[in-house]
Amino acid sequence: MYTTYLRDLFHIRRTQIIILILAIVSMQETIAQGVGYKRKHLEFYDDKPIHYGISFGMPFTRYNVQFNQSFLSDPNLINIETPINSAFRMGFTINKLINDRFDIRTTPAVSLYDKQLKYSFKDGSSEIEKRESTCIEIPLLLKYKSERRGNSRMYLMGGFTLGIETNVKRSQGSANTGRLETKGSDFSIDYGIGYEQFFEFFKFAPELRFSHGLTNIISPTRSTYSGGVNKLTTHTVTLYLNFE
Repeated sequence: MYTTYLRDLFHIRRTQIIILILAIVSMQETIAQGVGYKRKHLEFYDDKPIHYGISFGMPFTRYNVQFNQSFLSDPNLINIETPINSAFRMGFTINKLINDRFDIRTTPAVSLYDKQLKYSFKDGSSEIEKRESTCIEIPLLLKYKSERRGNSRMYLMGGFTLGIETNVKRSQGSANTGRLETKGSDFSIDYGIGYEQFFEFFKFAPELRFSHGLTNIISPTRSTYSGGVNKLTTHTVTLYLNFE
């Protein structure tokens, strides 16, 4: 009899019960979504106006060489190539908050480069000039951040970098090496993409950045080979690991 009463009560109130169930399910989904986007680590990270950190990078760099007409008339030299070489970069980061979407960022660093110039001759021979240098690089970047989702977000960046080359060493394989002389500074345009992952005590941000030199860094000399080069610029792709 009590069972019959419950059945009849359910039959009378079934509409209200179904609405209540749907409301509870909807509330649970809303709560679940809220939990999914909740900032679990460093929740108030973006409330601070300035952040500092350290940065490690692995650049892959080469020269872009443009020749002039006198190069074609050279009786011996066929080409000057610049193989892609890896390097090491270490520095620190300073990030200044502008608003919820934009930051001003700089990552001063010291880079250890090992670049090569390969000279190919018409007789089939070739020579390689190895250039080891230390470079101080100071970028100024504008950073655009996506909306933070839980403990992660993406970002884009773009800006310019000033590079000052110091302590250049050449390994001379023969008396004919050292044909191209370069200036001691460079100015480049930079752009890239990164991903930020927030942990309990720090933020980790791998980043891929592209750099194209705007300055013609060749230094004119009396050498026949440098006379055939019209323009020499740098091109670098760097993988960064940033910790803040």
